[in-house]
Amino acid sequence: MDAISRGTYKEIEDILHTVLDPEVPVLSVMDLGIVRNILYDDDKVRIHICPTYSGCPALDVIARDIKLALISHDYNDVEVKYVYEEAWTTDMISTEGRRKLVEYGIAAPQYDLEKQDKSIPCPRCESTNTEKISEFGSTACKAFHRCKDCLEPFDYFKCR
Repeated sequence: MDAISRGTYKEIEDILHTVLDPEVPVLSVMDLGIVRNILYDDDKVRIHICPTYSGCPALDVIARDIKLALISHDYNDVEVKYVYEEAWTTDMISTEGRRKLVEYGIAAPQYDLEKQDKSIPCPRCESTNTEKISEFGSTACKAFHRCKDCLEPFDYFKCR
């Protein structure tokens, strides 16, 4: 039996939930919201992904990891295509993804706080008595902050 005749959209989606972002390894590509489309027919699987940033250095690694994950589940004709029609935003991070970020120690995007220019809540102690140390954290998509209460530094996943 070929992969497509036994496969379902849900099965492929479940496999994609196991493919982790190399820069934020607590988030799957599904949590991150970069998978735009899943197509399959005639033994072919096509996955469309959108980069989080136009120069995202992890995009090729993500595409490779998607292919390897699907191949390991007997989907042998796999293509990953980059799409740019609709720019990725942090709105696309799932609720589960936001929870995972905070548990990992990265503050999730805070849209209302961005607009009001308030402090970002510390992912460790939840204090809003925080300060930005640098516009750039461990990657270009994060800023570096420090909590003034627990004194812990943390990354903040910037709104985009």
